[in-house]
Amino acid sequence: MIIVNDHPPSLPARIRELRTQRKLSQDRLAAAIGVSKSSVQNFESGKLIPQEGTAQRLDEVFGTGNEIQGRAKTAHEDLRPWLRPWAEHERRALLLRAWEPLLIPCPLQREPYMREMFAGVPANAGRVEDLVANRTARQAAIMDQHPPVTISCIITEFALRRGPRGVMKDQLGYLADIGESPSVTVRVLPDAVGGLHAGLGGPISLATLRDGRRVSYLDDQLQGKVVTSARDVGELELSWESINGLAMAADLSRDLILELLNDHK
Repeated sequence: MIIVNDHPPSLPARIRELRTQRKLSQDRLAAAIGVSKSSVQNFESGKLIPQEGTAQRLDEVFGTGNEIQGRAKTAHEDLRPWLRPWAEHERRALLLRAWEPLLIPCPLQREPYMREMFAGVPANAGRVEDLVANRTARQAAIMDQHPPVTISCIITEFALRRGPRGVMKDQLGYLADIGESPSVTVRVLPDAVGGLHAGLGGPISLATLRDGRRVSYLDDQLQGKVVTSARDVGELELSWESINGLAMAADLSRDLILELLNDHK
């Protein structure tokens, strides 16, 4: 059976593809467009999006019209204005806590899971790969910190059971592995927890910054909001702790994840 990949390459993958096709080293491309080699490496890993002038020079070197310019513009726009401050907080965090009632929390999503999730939204047509690239860049900025940021996520059993078989096999395997990291805690809120609880109000993301400040991020289908008021953040932390008290212990959560993973074999 021949499997055809109908996903257009992300912007980072496209830059790397074009550079390779033109037989250019990262050093030579960097010199040609007037940036450092590390910038080219970051363009190709998704950690940076080329600015307008740099994107124009990339198109000139590659002979691609305005392809890179258009895709870079879209990528910049996809990191919405209300999300940019939160992305900065993520990069500066000492501790990140997340609760998601319906999805795998953003810091722990795998690319196939992101792709499936973004593709399910009609407004994302034609830009799914760039959305995936932007999110993986956010994740890399979080995970590449030294010392590592401490991450604590609470996931519902419902979310662990929701998604295409192949996508969830990959995602569950990753959750089982990352949960073994000393800096990452994954806990599951089981379906057996019934009734009304604080988590039904929606997802919560919390960041404790290295300077001691605490901020939160709330999201909906249209836009998100960064919360900085100490009183409001305190209330959200109380909600998170209430949900945390209902979740299974980390070792029992991993057992459940492995059990669900085994169902996909």
